Amino acid sequence: MTSGIDPHANADAIVAAAREAVDGGAAMLFTPEMCGLLDRNRNRATPNIVSEADNPVLAAARAAARDLKLWIDLGSLAILREDGRWANRGFVIDADGAIAARYDKIHMFDVDLASGESWRESAAYAPGEQVVTVDTPLGLLGLAICYDIRFPALFEELGRRRSDVIRVPAAFTVPTGKAHWHLMQRARAVEASAWVIAAAQTGRHEDGRETYGHSLVIDPWGDVVLDMAEAAGVGFAMIDPARTRDVRAQLPSLANKREIPKSAA
Repeated sequence: MTSGIDPHANADAIVAAAREAVDGGAAMLFTPEMCGLLDRNRNRATPNIVSEADNPVLAAARAAARDLKLWIDLGSLAILREDGRWANRGFVIDADGAIAARYDKIHMFDVDLASGESWRESAAYAPGEQVVTVDTPLGLLGLAICYDIRFPALFEELGRRRSDVIRVPAAFTVPTGKAHWHLMQRARAVEASAWVIAAAQTGRHEDGRETYGHSLVIDPWGDVVLDMAEAAGVGFAMIDPARTRDVRAQLPSLANKREIPKSAA
């Protein structure tokens, strides 16, 4: 997606994508991080950041899932918490329109890049505290969001839980995307012996930022099955459980895993 500053326009794009996904025979649709609102101007964004109950994008996605009998993974939405802080929260919606799982992004993107870009996600968003997995038509799905990709401990736990698929929706910057996007997504797939589905924001957005794109699907061997490059739209990939079994049989790293001794220093 190339999400903008109007939640209703973004909701319309997600519903249209859901229809296209169903027409193409998909069992599940994945959307990027901040698919409902991408606005770096926090004063302008604030009126649009509301509770789950009042969020128009979540409501539209739930209705589309129910009407189309399609599972929808909303990469994340900006949600107003009861304590007044914001959450960067992902949702897995089942084919009845019910929320099957929620995940609040654990790692906050607080960086100063050499390009001059500066980001302080923790200034507005509260970090999550729970690792989340959920059963889906694709198998056991592990949830992560964007900057989480740089923290292997989360993915080690998702691997320990025997996740079949891990979703990593993102709004990656162009400099970090060029350097690390493919590298880290492939590494996490190999480490967890799991499929990785990474739906990504792409292009130049209404708020002035530019994102890297390259929505990916990667198999448990680390092979790239789908790379959408800079295109916005719907891409299709087959998630083959037999491939997962074959990789885990050939290279049983999950079964061979041992605890690393703690340093005495």
